[in-house]
Amino acid sequence: MQTPDELYGQLFKDIQLKKIFADNKTFVDCIPKRKPKDILADYEKLQATPISNEDIKQFVEENFIIPPASAPGYHTDIKDNVIEHIEDLWPVLKRSADKPVEGSSLIPLPYPYIVPGGRFREVFYWDSYFTMLGLAESNEWELIENMIDNFAFLIHEYGFIPNGNRSYFLSRSQPPYFSCMIELLAAHKGDEIYKYYKEALVKEYSYWMDGIKPTKHVVTLNDGTVLNRYYDQTDTPRPESYVQEHELCENYTGDAALLFRNLRTACESGWDFSGRWFTDGKTFTCIDTINILPADLNCLLYHLELSVAKAAAITNDLLLQDDFTQRASKRKAAINQYFYDERDGWYYDYNISEKKLNNQKTIAGITPFFFNIPPENYIEKAAAVLRDDFLKDGGVVTTLINTEQQWDWPNGWAPLQWIAIKGLDNYGKKELATTLARNWAMLNIKVYRNTGKLMEKYNVIDTHLTAGGGEYPSQDGFGWTNGVLLKILKTYGLK
Repeated sequence: MQTPDELYGQLFKDIQLKKIFADNKTFVDCIPKRKPKDILADYEKLQATPISNEDIKQFVEENFIIPPASAPGYHTDIKDNVIEHIEDLWPVLKRSADKPVEGSSLIPLPYPYIVPGGRFREVFYWDSYFTMLGLAESNEWELIENMIDNFAFLIHEYGFIPNGNRSYFLSRSQPPYFSCMIELLAAHKGDEIYKYYKEALVKEYSYWMDGIKPTKHVVTLNDGTVLNRYYDQTDTPRPESYVQEHELCENYTGDAALLFRNLRTACESGWDFSGRWFTDGKTFTCIDTINILPADLNCLLYHLELSVAKAAAITNDLLLQDDFTQRASKRKAAINQYFYDERDGWYYDYNISEKKLNNQKTIAGITPFFFNIPPENYIEKAAAVLRDDFLKDGGVVTTLINTEQQWDWPNGWAPLQWIAIKGLDNYGKKELATTLARNWAMLNIKVYRNTGKLMEKYNVIDTHLTAGGGEYPSQDGFGWTNGVLLKILKTYGLK
């Protein structure tokens, strides 16, 4: 399936570089009204004479359906009960099964699904798990199953779950929460469903472990320990951020292809962008994502290994069960060996080339507790770090440095709040978990009362300000914020 830059060539470049649309994602999400080859033939004729930006925009409007910035016809009425608002939003964010359109970047999915909202008009991989937490509280189990079946379809069709169902996302995945989604559904329908998803779980694991083809996600350390990193399969500018990356490279004297791969790889991590990936902690051109073993990714793959072992046990596949039980046991030991710093009791990413822990402290360090990986006695130090360094009036901050990137101080994000809350709760730190839950929920509700919106991210340091940073304005909607807030309100009985 061709990406928009491959399919539309010079037309694509002219639209993006001349900034016909304020957002690079607008054109790559446009739907052609007729065959792309006919559109391109007419554009070539148009180029025979000098054309203005207005001419190009008019050409696009005549030949493409331009996606709306938000749900057409929807208007927020601020309700006293934010739960009612969230449940009213599910139909707004819901998309029916797709119909294929030649020349569209959308990968058609066979079942309905929820999109994040705003400029994000497609399903996103890791967003969906946290959205499902709220859908479960709304008893939307059929929709949850539909979304999981869509992801299984993508695994069987492409060998993995892309970042989202767009052609321009087919070079990368996102944090692998598929096994967590199945665990969520199994809590409702019973463990027998693991039989149905066993093949998909094994295939996803194979993608991350370079099994079907060498995706370069696997890193073998000197002692033979096998761990994983993020790694995008392409080294060109992202079509959906073409101008930013073109401009970033204008005066860059380094390896542009490596720079583009590292930028794309940060997108696979979901943390796009953060000083977490920068060698100097602050500069885009110092991004070095492929040289980092992320603690949270390896925790997710530990859960995937346990899930394959569980599916194997249910299907009486004893050899597979034993294999993946051992894999999970080895990875658990490796996580505690390679990512844990005994000095402060926190988990850090591991730098491959320097063969040591990164010095960047991020909230990702609480993830092992979400997956019940550390020994019980590790929680005391970790809880103190979370309370003293990360906990703020509005929730936990993502990192401790302000780079003006959206995945850094002062911003907080719904998925990371839930991972921290659940991680604390798993280890008996219920009072701290409840404090964090309350802080985050109150900030979400405060912004909702003032704006009528639930946002993609929040400023957790100064709760009077909206969040900032990133390649695009803050989005409202918003799938995973809705899901996590609803889960928190129901779980902790907050009003």
